[in-house]
Amino acid sequence: MLILGRVKIFQLILISLLCASCAPRVTPDEAIATAYRYTRVQWMPEERHVRHGPDSKGIVVKTPDRTLMKSGDRRGWWQPGVPARSMPYQWGGFDTPESFLEKIAAGKKAGDIADPAKRALGDAGVSAESCGIDCSGFVSRCWNLKRPYSTRELPGICDPLASWDDLHPGDILLNDRHVVLFVAWKVPGKEIAAYEAGPFPVWRVSACGLDVGKLRKLGYAPWRYRGMVESEK
Repeated sequence: MLILGRVKIFQLILISLLCASCAPRVTPDEAIATAYRYTRVQWMPEERHVRHGPDSKGIVVKTPDRTLMKSGDRRGWWQPGVPARSMPYQWGGFDTPESFLEKIAAGKKAGDIADPAKRALGDAGVSAESCGIDCSGFVSRCWNLKRPYSTRELPGICDPLASWDDLHPGDILLNDRHVVLFVAWKVPGKEIAAYEAGPFPVWRVSACGLDVGKLRKLGYAPWRYRGMVESEK
């Protein structure tokens, strides 16, 4: 029994090493370039892209358009008939800029905000009739991953950084509910430049400046994807 147990442990370690070696590779420059592309997506919202109610399977959808109440966590940003830029946040979304535009052309709903009800449902709260991207799906795309990794799964493909001073472009800051992509220090030790998908009140992919003190208080920690490699000179 002891020998069998050791064999199983060895097999698990070997599988883990093989999976790590097969992880998609990405450079910091590639990750940041992908993030930037999401902020530059241009599209024309229409009334058919709005939904505030259940889809055909009963999943409640709340698109982040301006017909939402302008208070609480429901503030929207796009409106029908007005050109929009950037990809909207969608709970469980994993679209590329190309697939998003295709779905918008086909009449899919533009985004779906996160709220306590969505978080309680998890994957069951994802509407196939909406399009966009969420925070962990966004980071997964920036790292060339083939599927979206949730905020719970990301630590399994990353290594924790010993210090915030070790952050490099393409790294992440993660807590149990949200993740942002690090770009650079705006003010060393105090403020960072980053990209993120959502959250309130933005509900879209955007470049932002974030206060490190606030991030620490919210439980964020720095991590590095194991498939990150040096940028080619």
